[in-house]
Amino acid sequence: MARADTGDSGQRGIRLVEEEDSRWSAIDEGVGVASQGETRSEALTNLDEAVALHKGDIGEPVTDADLRDLGINPDTVPDEPTEPDAPWFSE
Repeated sequence: MARADTGDSGQRGIRLVEEEDSRWSAIDEGVGVASQGETRSEALTNLDEAVALHKGDIGEPVTDADLRDLGINPDTVPDEPTEPDAPWFSE
């Protein structure tokens, strides 16, 4: 498993998986975020962005109005994130 310095007291573990279609998945199991790309480098770059979005370091918070615009009832969305139903999180 690859290790990336988090800039704080610990390190974070990153798992890279080459998929059957030759794309790469990058999984940060500690944060619970995954992304993919055509190359390992692209998958890791996309994962960095996904982790930053997840932690609120970049991007804008999603509002109830944003959810309604997407046809999603805000009352059905949990306040806290849950583990996604994705095969790479259960491996």
